[in-house]
Amino acid sequence: MHTSASRKLALLGLLVAWTSPLFAQRDLKVIPPPDPALEQETFILPEGFEVNLFAADPQIAKPIQMNFDARGRLWIASSSVYPQIEPGAEANDRILILNDEDGDGVSDSTKVFATGLLIPTGVEPGDGGAYVAASTELLHFVDLDGDDVADERRIVLSGFGTEDTHHILHTLRWGPEQRLYMSQSIYIHSHIETPWGIKRLNAGGIWQFRPETLELDVFARGWVNSWGTHFTKYGTTFATDGAGGEGINYAVPGASYATAYNAARILPGLNPGSPKHCGLEIVGSPNLPEEWQENFITNDFRGHRVCRFILEEDGSGFVSREQ
Repeated sequence: MHTSASRKLALLGLLVAWTSPLFAQRDLKVIPPPDPALEQETFILPEGFEVNLFAADPQIAKPIQMNFDARGRLWIASSSVYPQIEPGAEANDRILILNDEDGDGVSDSTKVFATGLLIPTGVEPGDGGAYVAASTELLHFVDLDGDDVADERRIVLSGFGTEDTHHILHTLRWGPEQRLYMSQSIYIHSHIETPWGIKRLNAGGIWQFRPETLELDVFARGWVNSWGTHFTKYGTTFATDGAGGEGINYAVPGASYATAYNAARILPGLNPGSPKHCGLEIVGSPNLPEEWQENFITNDFRGHRVCRFILEEDGSGFVSREQ
């Protein structure tokens, strides 16, 4: 889980999420198109680090989530029509596979794994293909012949809410026990029929899904727009909130967090007063300095920053310090 790919993911997330302050000026009459080379010139990096452009638009048009597979390839949920399709337009969003074949940190090939989707908001490789968050459904695409193109499409779960495309099912991530974790946000109301009964989550939270048995449970409730879930090497779960203000959250099974409806107790985040954060990576690699091992990396998208946190155990919980 924690390899040199983690560093690539963090740096790629930086390139994709960053918008130069030049382009963020509110008084511009015409917004210029993104210029990755110009944006790269504005980066302020830690000593000893460098950043390169792995991939860019139109190759990855509006990437919403990305995950690496066991072969080091980057899977991307891409939506050119996000956040909503124009009347009369045809949905043709895609799942892409990007591969750096020579190890130079630049994508050499792009495969279109699946197409014809409407605003896919999550992708996670697994079980002979990939799981995809697609509106009301969790889909599974299978590649039967090994050509990196999906041959079969199956609806795994259905009934997720669609009140707001910014909040629909997203952030797919395998947990250490090989369960699939998925998030939804505050404006979504989901009612999913499973062989184990109807599962409901009204507002934000994190789902936990076991594909082989179709067992679906609410792992934690709350948050406004939780766009980041990750696990330490010991299996401890953490999350970030793209519309909250509490930094890193220690995600305890069965617990309730900010905005959880009718909760008897609310657990606060570890960094009250922090900006809104999206995405989360826990890095660990021989390519990183010792002081960076097991650090938490997330994006302060409004401040045009990538942030680093160090967490330490404190009693039955954790303390978190931004670096």
